[in-house]
Amino acid sequence: MEISNELLCLFSADVSETDGRYVVELPRREIETGAVNPGDTYRVALISPESDDQADEATEQVPDEPQPPVEPGEIRYVEIEDIGKQGDGIARVERGYVIIVPGTDIGERVKVEITEVKSNFAVGEAIEDET
Repeated sequence: MEISNELLCLFSADVSETDGRYVVELPRREIETGAVNPGDTYRVALISPESDDQADEATEQVPDEPQPPVEPGEIRYVEIEDIGKQGDGIARVERGYVIIVPGTDIGERVKVEITEVKSNFAVGEAIEDET
């Protein structure tokens, strides 16, 4: 299955009915990490429930902690949302994962090559668009 690079979060949830409306509850961690903001509108994709056998196999393959959503050498377009204590630009991607981009300013949309990946952040180098 192809997963979009724009994926903000991924979780399992039940659909419930409340006052004639159908509701999918978002886990608190998605709000707390900044991946999702209350009051904003998002596109939602629903994937059919897995059989018990498939769910068991998926559980066995899932690592204890979420893996970084980027890899060294990967090229991404990011928007700089903040400036860190060292003066470097900070962008956030899926699940609120931080990419530090030296030499950038708030509001810039830059093409970056990921140069270093850690469990809770990555470092990217701004590169020129060839267009």
